[in-house]
Amino acid sequence: MNISPSIKTRIEKVLRENRLSVTDSRKMVLKLFMENDIALDHAAIEKGTGEKYDRVTIYRTLQSFLEKGIIHLIPTNDNTTLYALCKECDHGFHYDNHVHFICNECHNTQCLEDVLVPEVKLPDGFIPSATQMTVTGTCKKCMEKKSS
Repeated sequence: MNISPSIKTRIEKVLRENRLSVTDSRKMVLKLFMENDIALDHAAIEKGTGEKYDRVTIYRTLQSFLEKGIIHLIPTNDNTTLYALCKECDHGFHYDNHVHFICNECHNTQCLEDVLVPEVKLPDGFIPSATQMTVTGTCKKCMEKKSS
C-alpha cells in the first residue's frame, strides 16, 4: 500500500483516536476518503482498494467508521448509499449540518462544508433528529470543461 508519510500519520491518528485497530483494510479505506473530495459508494471503494478486500470486510469497515463518526452517509434520490469523510463529527455524533452537492454532469457528490443547512422552523410538537439538504446542478470542474 503506497501511502505518503503525512497521510499515513493522519490515518493512524484517526484510527487510534477512535479506538479502532490499525488494520490494512481500515488504512486503505480511510486513505481513499482522505484522497478524494467526493463522496464514494461501496463499488468505488471496492475498486479503489484494488479489490484486495471482500465486500463484507469493506462493509464492516464502513460500519465501524460510521459508528465512530469518521464518515457520514449522504442521501441520494436513487437510494444509493454514499459515504463522505466527516470533518466535524466525533465518536458517533454526526454534525454534518452542511449541504451536499450532486453534479448533473459528472454525477459526483461533494460536501460543501462552508454552506450550512438553514434552520428549519417546525410546528409545535415536532422535534427534528436530522436535517439533510442536497443541491443539484453543475460543479465547478464541469463548468470549467464547458467553458474551455
